[in-house]
Amino acid sequence: MKPIKIEEWGTFPIGELFDIHPTKAYKLTNSSLMEDDGVNPVVVNSSFNNGIGGYTNQENTEKGGIITFSDTTSADAIFFQETAFVGYPHVQGMYPIGKYKDKWSKYSLLFFVSVFRNRALGLNYDYVNKFTRESAKQISIKLPVDETGNPDFSYMESYMKNLELAVSSSLTNLQSAKKSDVLRKIDTSNWKQFKIEDLFEKLELKTLKKDFNKTFDVSEVKDDEFSLPLVNAKHFNNGIMYYGRESDFESSEMTIDIVKNGAIATGDVYAQPQKTGVLWDAYLIKPKGEIKSELVLFFLATALEKAIKDKFSYDDKCIWQKVKKLSILLPITCHNLPDYVYMEKYMTYVLGNAENLLSNLTACI
Repeated sequence: MKPIKIEEWGTFPIGELFDIHPTKAYKLTNSSLMEDDGVNPVVVNSSFNNGIGGYTNQENTEKGGIITFSDTTSADAIFFQETAFVGYPHVQGMYPIGKYKDKWSKYSLLFFVSVFRNRALGLNYDYVNKFTRESAKQISIKLPVDETGNPDFSYMESYMKNLELAVSSSLTNLQSAKKSDVLRKIDTSNWKQFKIEDLFEKLELKTLKKDFNKTFDVSEVKDDEFSLPLVNAKHFNNGIMYYGRESDFESSEMTIDIVKNGAIATGDVYAQPQKTGVLWDAYLIKPKGEIKSELVLFFLATALEKAIKDKFSYDDKCIWQKVKKLSILLPITCHNLPDYVYMEKYMTYVLGNAENLLSNLTACI
């Protein structure tokens, strides 16, 4: 299929293509709505699993074939919902309108989602600068056009179908590669639970600049001036959204970042081996025993997230006073102490295996 140069694409305001309004939701708590034996998907305020946060036996409230996004998170939560689903508070639906209303199909909508998400992410919507339906309507995006200047739906459909075939082939090859070198399963039966406060301490890192102003004193781009990573309520990108001046913030190395607030990010845990400072809605903890290996730090961060992530939420902040009383499951030595040697060896194995799988996938694309 001959590609269409992006410079030749047409510009279309989203508000002229879609009506955007909240999806219909049940006035139920999550514990009442989500059911283990549920069959109908519930689209929530999440950037994972196509936005599906669970399943219910309540009747679907929305038809399939529409685009959804959350107005409480970033633009990462833009998804195409192929099947009928149950709506959720703050989840917005995008319903085709206008002269192209009946032109959209599964594949052209998937194409649109990719372009839309990329455009919205470039506008830096986040937990603070929320991605609302009003702001979405104001965005204009570029789409391939036919000789009449209308969106080229045939091109979009063909492009996505070809992409689907290519990805399917690559995944098949990747699965074959994985079967030939499967990660060994961990036997945790002899591991031990440790109270988190016995192994880690919270650092009290401060902002040194008395007249600190976020507008002028941090940057989303790392450069020579703004070189210090700052942890905050960030999901993905290892918990880093901004960079500050090293002279403006206290910092520490070989730490672990815990996000205490955020619609999605609450309870996220990230290893921060490099020098790092604290901006807001997150904090850094440090192993009480000296840890020199970055691989051990990554192992500990993964184990910590497994221990705490599902115990906190936007309404129940992941604060240190609560976290430190929880326990973390770790491998142990013959002296019943955390086995850091095992952790490093295992992470070395995982890293090597991941590099092999990535090489196999790259070779298939």
